[in-house]
Amino acid sequence: MIIRCPVCNGMQIGKVGNEQYYCWNCFMEFNFNKGRVNLYEVAEDGTLVSMDKASELL
Repeated sequence: MIIRCPVCNGMQIGKVGNEQYYCWNCFMEFNFNKGRVNLYEVAEDGTLVSMDKASELL
């Protein structure tokens, strides 16, 4: 299965956890849950910041 980034449509995707992915093009982390895309920005300290508003635009 080929996974593309839901933000930039890039193909440089890495798997960072169980069903958790990271895009090396736009530096966003994402997963899929019940047909919905959950987007996260990685903060400077390594924590994930949910981008709920952005995922509603997709």
